[in-house]
Amino acid sequence: MDGEEKTEMTVEQGIQRAQTQGLDLVEVAPLATPPVCKILDFKNYMYNLKKKEKKQKKTAKKTETKTIRLSIGIEQHDMETKARQARGFLEGRDLVKVVLIFHGREITHQDLGIEKLKKFFKLLEDIALMEQPPARQGYQMTMMLTPLK
Repeated sequence: MDGEEKTEMTVEQGIQRAQTQGLDLVEVAPLATPPVCKILDFKNYMYNLKKKEKKQKKTAKKTETKTIRLSIGIEQHDMETKARQARGFLEGRDLVKVVLIFHGREITHQDLGIEKLKKFFKLLEDIALMEQPPARQGYQMTMMLTPLK
């Protein structure tokens, strides 16, 4: 940092200089050759580190999984509305789980379900990546989408 004296000395000399100033000798880069130490107040240094970590945790957004439900009989306009909703989730850096639910005998038309999910993905492929392709689980078919960036 600016205004700091940068000299090479033995550990004993560093400890002695730190004690004369009433501070501590702290090793900040142990892997450097030679190791880098600073003379500073250790308690204050640790306090500032913890404060910085708390601030980073507070600003970090936790990713959530949002669910969008579809059915085989969904029309184009309704699908576009659901896609707009999913786009908002993806822009908010959330994962989107798309669930297509089969009712009754619709389960025999799995090809239609895959086709609907692929159409839905086509509406979002500019901002989404298909993490998990359509897969059947009981009376529903699921697909996972993640944000591109």
